[in-house]
Amino acid sequence: MAVAAETESRKALVDESVGMTYLDRLPRRLVVLYLPLAVFTFVLLFPFYWMTVTALKPNHEMTDFNNYSPFWPSSPTFDHIRYLLFQTSYPGWLWNTMLVAIGATILSLVASVFAAYAIERIRFAGSRYMGLAIFGAYLVPPSILFIPLAVMIFGFGIYDSKLALIFTYPTFLIPFCTWLLMGYFRSIPYELEECALVDGATRWQILMQILLPLAVPGLISAGIFAFTLSWNEFIYALTFIQSSENKTVPVGVLTELVRGDVYEWGALMAGALLGSLPVVLLYSFFVDYYVSSMTGAVKE
Repeated sequence: MAVAAETESRKALVDESVGMTYLDRLPRRLVVLYLPLAVFTFVLLFPFYWMTVTALKPNHEMTDFNNYSPFWPSSPTFDHIRYLLFQTSYPGWLWNTMLVAIGATILSLVASVFAAYAIERIRFAGSRYMGLAIFGAYLVPPSILFIPLAVMIFGFGIYDSKLALIFTYPTFLIPFCTWLLMGYFRSIPYELEECALVDGATRWQILMQILLPLAVPGLISAGIFAFTLSWNEFIYALTFIQSSENKTVPVGVLTELVRGDVYEWGALMAGALLGSLPVVLLYSFFVDYYVSSMTGAVKE
């Protein structure tokens, strides 16, 4: 009886779950894992490859597909890149975009931290509905808001300046950043804050010395999101900026390198490629923080 009972207990302890063993066979692994990853990688990286190839092609190769392949340059040249960097205002557009993106990101993060802390940690009446209302503001299309914002920009006298963009970009950055930080603050145990209150800490000390150090991944994620949207924003930059020296990269590349029906494709692709590199580098350095913050934001 004892041997039978021991045998039964061992059978009960045997793990019969399948898990990832269905990927042990190579054909199934190719179909389920490698093929989707290859398709995803190709779709993701092909635009960068196409921009690079077009930026390195001479003008006569871009339209002569009978004698030249459209997928690689036969005689690579850096003329388009030199033209973009030394004969246009592209370096100034790049600097303007950097200043605007950094300024708008800092303003948005500061406002979002205070809003998310107040809504999620102070627990006042209607805080949950306030959070939903803030996120609902993010869903308002920017094309509806730029007309009243233009009136305010002219009223403050900052039209055609970088301040016009730095002060208007937070209107669509703060709602999403607040929602993201609310989810991350929610994942931090309340017991830490309660212990600090018992020890006599103020709300400011709790926010600066306890919550913010624990919420660094969430802050990085919100900062990456805000920086990316500010870097690629087009409608406000096109509406509020007129002079060429104050334009950002998305607007400058489109308005200055397209003259009527003449498209300078080599310079356009070079500008798009160089303009995307800062965002790519930013994501590559902070991808771990970005993923961890997103999982913390959706966790209840």
